[in-house]
Amino acid sequence: MSVMYVGEGLVIENKADGSLDLDNVAHIDLLIGPKDGPVGVSFANALANQSKGHTNLLAVVSPNIICKPATVMITKVTMNGSKQVMQMFGPAQAAVARAVVDSVVAGVLPKAKADDWVIVCGVFIAGSANDNAKIYKNNYEATKLAIKNAMAQSPTIDEIIAKKDTAHPFEK
Repeated sequence: MSVMYVGEGLVIENKADGSLDLDNVAHIDLLIGPKDGPVGVSFANALANQSKGHTNLLAVVSPNIICKPATVMITKVTMNGSKQVMQMFGPAQAAVARAVVDSVVAGVLPKAKADDWVIVCGVFIAGSANDNAKIYKNNYEATKLAIKNAMAQSPTIDEIIAKKDTAHPFEK
C-alpha cells in the first residue's frame, strides 16, 4: 500500500496598524510520499508538464544543492512579471528547501526516507508581494507547518468538525 501525506500551512503576519499583511501571505499545500507511488507520479508530471506562467521548479538550498526529500514547487498563481518570478526563484525557493531540510534534521521527516520520498509543494506568492524577507520567513514557517501537519496527519476529522464554523481570513 502506498503512503501519501497531505499538509497545509498558512502564515499571515499583522501590519503595524494591526491589519493583515495579505501582500506577503504564505500559503503552502503539499503532498509527501514515495517516489514509486502517486506522489512520485505527481512529482514527475509537475517537472515534465510546464506551462506559461506556471514554471515548476526544484527547491534548492543553494545553487546545485537540492533539498531531500526532493521537492518540486508548484506555482499556485500565474507568475506575472520578473519581480514575482524572482520572488519564487529566490526567497520562496530557499525557504521551502530549508524548511524541508530542517524538518529532516528535527526528525519530523524521517532521514531514512530522504532518498525514497518526494514532496510536491504548492506555493502562493501574491502579485502584490513586496518584502523578500517576509516572503522567506512566511514561506519557511508555512512549509514547516504543512510538513508537520502532514506527518502528524493533522488535523483529525474531529478537529475539523469542531472548527468548521471558524472564520476564514479571506471570506470577508
